[in-house]
Amino acid sequence: MSLLQIENLGKSYNSETKVLQNLNFEVESGEFLSVIGPSGAGKSTLLRSINRMVEIDEGKIFFDGQDIGALNKKELRKLRTNIGMIFQHYNLVPRLSVIENVLHGRFGYKTTLQGIFGKFTEQEKEHAFFLLEKLGIEEHAYKRCDQLSGGQQQRVGIARSLIQEPKIVLCDEPIASLDPNASKVIMDHLKSITQELGITCIVNLHQVDVARNYSDRIIGLNKGGIVFDGPSKLLQTHHTDAIYGTKTQTIPEIRELVTV
Repeated sequence: MSLLQIENLGKSYNSETKVLQNLNFEVESGEFLSVIGPSGAGKSTLLRSINRMVEIDEGKIFFDGQDIGALNKKELRKLRTNIGMIFQHYNLVPRLSVIENVLHGRFGYKTTLQGIFGKFTEQEKEHAFFLLEKLGIEEHAYKRCDQLSGGQQQRVGIARSLIQEPKIVLCDEPIASLDPNASKVIMDHLKSITQELGITCIVNLHQVDVARNYSDRIIGLNKGGIVFDGPSKLLQTHHTDAIYGTKTQTIPEIRELVTV
């Protein structure tokens, strides 16, 4: 059975526009999948529906054999410990240290009181430092997050996600706010660490070349529907023309990074 199954997924925010319509696809364990498409294509809504940050209107989502729409609040909280999330704008607590922000990723495993008082085990702290070392920012462990660069803050966000020990990581345009060099560092880390740890990764991207260079597979969305789903090496210009509804060489979002 696939780790993630999307069946006839539909979502509307008003009566006139469907943000997502009749989406059907599966994601295997360990797969690195990129979702591309123009602004408003439904990429973020799709990603946020997987962990029920957004409630869907139609269809079903099965994660690790569970129908996420059928879960109660307690069951959903438990499920979310297996779903990491990385955001475009980091979603860190700026005044707290790097290590404190990373350890926040363990809150899903804590009681309310343990979370309030920051009760973390030595094993959890060691794991946090291990991840910071893997991401090359262990020397910043005790700095406030607002003292770091954007790329460094995103690496903190990755560590916070990975300390959950998730089965899947959802990345909502993780390099959209970064320059090309910082973007390459983030994508390199995402690719290498998720491969090493055997974690499935779904990344929303605007940059077609980045998706092609890093992904096992690409899904292209246009107006809430899938117009391409296949291995990244098979993505051609006529596919990106269909995804973006224009000649893609004119799209300013496309930037090349050095390939992995």
